Amino acid sequence: MLNKSNAALITAAVETLDLSGSEKVADIGFGGGFGLQLLLDATNDGGRVHGVEPSAAMLTRAGKTWRSDVAAGHLELHRATMDSLPFADGALNGWISLNTLYFIDDPTVGFSELKRVLAPTGRGVIGIADPDWMARQPFTKHGFTLRPVADVLAALEAAGLTPQHHILDHREPPCHLLAVTP
Repeated sequence: MLNKSNAALITAAVETLDLSGSEKVADIGFGGGFGLQLLLDATNDGGRVHGVEPSAAMLTRAGKTWRSDVAAGHLELHRATMDSLPFADGALNGWISLNTLYFIDDPTVGFSELKRVLAPTGRGVIGIADPDWMARQPFTKHGFTLRPVADVLAALEAAGLTPQHHILDHREPPCHLLAVTP
């Protein structure tokens, strides 16, 4: 269900990275794993994909689904959160993190960590559903922290990232893609 409901957002995020095929990239908070598959497809010229997820169940599922990619060294899975990423400074050419912002306490801390691991010429993409739409959904009352897009943009800038805001309004709910560079 996660993959189906977020397919357009995930596809747009991976396309926004504009990958050539040899990059080192990550899906941070990969959930159902659709982004992992798109990143694997987009880095088929010697690239490497990392999946970062705090959920042991999602990691186990991904390990089974992409067993051959893990064995071949094309995919590496990590149990971690956005505020403590298992990468060296500047190690990633790109990353996506979609619908994860709702579950972090301090966006500036998480965004600073995302900036730390991004190469100087890299690009990242944050994706969130429209906060007004999200506020009307009953499921968001259970552990979701909703933030106005203006506050998210300010937190990205405070972390040293330069955002470009794109709205995907051709779908329900409308979504915001925030492409960032250091």
